[in-house]
Amino acid sequence: MKKYIELFWVFFKIGAFTLGGGYAMIPLIQNEIVEKKGWIKKEDFIDLLAVAQSAPGPIAVNTAIFVGYNLYGILGLSITVLATILPSFVTILLIAAFFSQIKDNNYVELIFKGIRPVVAGMVFASVLKMGKDIKFTLRSIFIPSIVALAVWFYKVTPILIILTSMVVGIIIKGRK
Repeated sequence: MKKYIELFWVFFKIGAFTLGGGYAMIPLIQNEIVEKKGWIKKEDFIDLLAVAQSAPGPIAVNTAIFVGYNLYGILGLSITVLATILPSFVTILLIAAFFSQIKDNNYVELIFKGIRPVVAGMVFASVLKMGKDIKFTLRSIFIPSIVALAVWFYKVTPILIILTSMVVGIIIKGRK
């Protein structure tokens, strides 16, 4: 029972103390499940993120699904998903209940303006943290650069890039 409570608490904290969506959660998820708890190896975490990004749905919930299931099966999956979404659900419920009183509040607007650059910094920190374990080769620099340029400048949909990378991965692995 204690292990389930610990699992719930870890993912509840992740859901409660991360603002800015799933990508902002990645450093906290990595810190908790890889570095503090050791539930997943660093290399496996990067693979898990790739799968979580490719699957439909929010990345934080997808990550919670994979970690929970990997640790304790369906019960673990249920615990991690509930724990991850519960803080957001309660927050949205409270905001909805009091929205008419806070929608024009200058302090609320200032709080969100203050949070935005922090969220961007957290996403960037996540990229740097994952990137430090990558062995830099021509391929590991060239492919992400082409993908970034395609999405940013040419407005190529990330869905097309993900599907293409899945097909290429199957073809390359199929040859070996």
